Amino acid sequence: MRKTREENPCPMDTLLRLLMGPWTTQILWVLRTQGALRFGALQRQLGQISARVLTQRLRLLEEAGILYRDYRPTVPPEVSYGLTEKGRQLGTVLDGLDTLARQWAAEDAPQSDH
Repeated sequence: MRKTREENPCPMDTLLRLLMGPWTTQILWVLRTQGALRFGALQRQLGQISARVLTQRLRLLEEAGILYRDYRPTVPPEVSYGLTEKGRQLGTVLDGLDTLARQWAAEDAPQSDH
């Protein structure tokens, strides 16, 4: 039987499931380090992500209140994305994960003899 959110004893589960989605941490990292960006600029920063996947991830993060979408009805329309206060609160967590990931990568790297 699948547990509902109310029955799940781990309070981190919902947040971690959101962060585990494809491209999510990269999107958050870029917006955190670059600031608010227009869709095209964000897509270029991410590299190989398709417009469809980026749109899906941005919508999901917007629904979760982690980022905002700023639409300006110019010609052509300008749409930019940035972190909300809730999204900025993830900064400490992302920094901690970055530190740990770099530490583990250094430990796992083959040691060369010079």
